[in-house]
Amino acid sequence: MVKFFQFNILAIVLPSLRISPLLLIRIATIALLYAAALSFNVVYIQSIGSGIGIFSGLFHVTLISQSIETFFYVVGALILMPWSLSNAPQIKEYPLIILFTVLGGSLLLSSADLVSMYLSIELQSFAVYVLASIYKDSESATSAGLKYFLLGGLSSCLILLGCGLIYTYTGLTNLESIYTLISVSEGHNLVQGIVLGLVLTGVGFLFKVAAAPFHNWAPDVYNDVPTIVTTWLTVMPKITILIFLLDLQSGSIIASLPVIEASMPAFITDVSAAHNSAFYVFKNLLLICSVFSLIIGTVVGLAQHKIKRLFAYSTISHVGFLLLSMAINTEQSLESFLFYLVQYSLTNVNTFFILLAFGYVLFWDKSQDKNKSNTVNSQNISDIDLISDLKGQFFNQPMLSLSFAICLFSMAGVPPLLGFFGKQSVLYASMSTGYYFLSLVAIVVSVISASYYLRIIRVIFFDASTDSTTTNSTVATESTIANKVLANAELMNKSIIQNSHSFVIALLTLSIVLFFIKPTLVLNSIQLLALSMYNI
Repeated sequence: MVKFFQFNILAIVLPSLRISPLLLIRIATIALLYAAALSFNVVYIQSIGSGIGIFSGLFHVTLISQSIETFFYVVGALILMPWSLSNAPQIKEYPLIILFTVLGGSLLLSSADLVSMYLSIELQSFAVYVLASIYKDSESATSAGLKYFLLGGLSSCLILLGCGLIYTYTGLTNLESIYTLISVSEGHNLVQGIVLGLVLTGVGFLFKVAAAPFHNWAPDVYNDVPTIVTTWLTVMPKITILIFLLDLQSGSIIASLPVIEASMPAFITDVSAAHNSAFYVFKNLLLICSVFSLIIGTVVGLAQHKIKRLFAYSTISHVGFLLLSMAINTEQSLESFLFYLVQYSLTNVNTFFILLAFGYVLFWDKSQDKNKSNTVNSQNISDIDLISDLKGQFFNQPMLSLSFAICLFSMAGVPPLLGFFGKQSVLYASMSTGYYFLSLVAIVVSVISASYYLRIIRVIFFDASTDSTTTNSTVATESTIANKVLANAELMNKSIIQNSHSFVIALLTLSIVLFFIKPTLVLNSIQLLALSMYNI
């Protein structure tokens, strides 16, 4: 990947090379797949054990970090594929910006120090801010990028403040050393000061993943940026930040366990109680954000008529499930967390891929007219804005409509689709550990959220299309139907939906539908990762 960075920079600063942006995007995709293969090979190194510290302990390479990094690279390569379409922005800097976000995310996955953590999250965030505002001729995209930058800067300030407090009380930046110091410390003020720093850091990260009540920026940003960028924003940063939050949560709880012993003397028992109550502040923060995310993401989503705003609130609801499984912090809940993160990422990517395909088909003629003068504006035209834009698309694009319905049913948790098993695992983990109220809330909001997914399906399958080809007459003759079929076939032939785009949609849709036939490969791999985190 470093070689590609050098190659891309040379291609930008030396215009005489005349390397097309399309070629650079394809090379970036290949670079990500190659990096995924290298990360996958590291998993089989026997000496990795419980982890290997590199760069003087700034990073800690573990089995779970390398496995998630492999998945992270593969998802990034999948999301890059629509960027190779002919109406995507043809600017050489885009693949370089995308690889900067990937580099920052991969470093964050292995961060074991406050310094490396902050530098990694900022490297990822700055590149994402630029990515959100790449359509500089679009007023909505520019305002969304500015809002994302300002509020993202606020969350970074909270993270930096938390890190500063931790360093002030401990004089350390290595996370493992901090946990060790806390587990043997007898000072109430020291423990409380470190926990305050951890809470502020956690709030900053929860802000970045749009967990309620720190979610207000997400619907506006996701709606105003182009769909091709929204796909990246809703998946890639969340994978890395949630995994790091998991490490932070697991480390903080485990650090408090050695001092919680019933046989200790009274003065040490008091310290143990302080540790126990202090560290559960961070856990309670995750549980509170989980409840708010589940309720707000579901209830407010019912009132949305813009499809990307609706998916933004849907994402907030899914983050609630992820935070619930993360806060429980058992081997079983960790399995459910990893599995839910995998299924959420794949389903979300496929949903936005299909939404992109709908936009390319519905607005092909408009983009052709605008493409002669301004490619950026043509891309903005091809975005689906309102749910009503999809009226009657089942009769025009039946395969895309069926794939879209499968993704929506999976998000709603309808069996036997992939999303059902994700929600089932989270609910089973929460019920088995005694979180009955939170489990009840999660079940109720899952049922309620199905209504706005069904509303989209009703619009696509049962509402009359507003297209002139379907509203000219109420009763279609055989010749009219034949002409419509030929027109749609000609449109698809002219369409810029390339084979790679169609292949990814088909592959992900089949994975969602047929997962129940052979689930052991994924489930066994996730179980091994969960056990490795607890060194069992």
